[in-house]
Amino acid sequence: MNKARGYGLSAELERKKEAKYNSDEEADAIAWVEAVLGRDVFGGKSGPDNVYACLADGRVLCELANALRTADPNHSCGGEVKANTMNQPFKKMENIGKYLKFCEEQLGVPKGDQFQTVDLYEKQNMANVICQIHAVGRRAGAKGLQVPCLGPKEADANKREFTDEQLKEGQNIIGLQMGSNKGASQAGDHFGRPRQIAGDKAYS
Repeated sequence: MNKARGYGLSAELERKKEAKYNSDEEADAIAWVEAVLGRDVFGGKSGPDNVYACLADGRVLCELANALRTADPNHSCGGEVKANTMNQPFKKMENIGKYLKFCEEQLGVPKGDQFQTVDLYEKQNMANVICQIHAVGRRAGAKGLQVPCLGPKEADANKREFTDEQLKEGQNIIGLQMGSNKGASQAGDHFGRPRQIAGDKAYS
């Protein structure tokens, strides 16, 4: 789907989206998807147009979701994600939606890392699609799925426990750092007060 570039603001937004597209991140995402699926998906081609052509109907993404599901040694990624093979637009968008739902609900990909269906189906923001694949790769590694790594490992949660005594001690320290306002007053502070007129002299 090749949309007209347009003029003015629409053209400027289009240029910004293209500027955000990172070819190195794309190459890593392509290599990771093909490694997980164990087959050539993108035909050795690159660029947002080719990525769009390969992913827009959502079938490869559903296949990716199922490959990740079966790579989970704990079998905690839900049931099969069934892709529609019909060519109607709403069926293709439904496939994309199933993939996004799997990523959020089964892998735990944050909503902020997800792309919108129109980002891919209408080719509105392919940079977001590439970023989301990287987020999926990170989550797959964090969940211990038996797939290749993509990008840096997600940081583990560092939950800390404090005793009541430690919490009280911390409150005392904060109180001392805040200082004291005893004896403080606003005497002599006249910001915002009207000028006082006495005789021929004006005081402010």
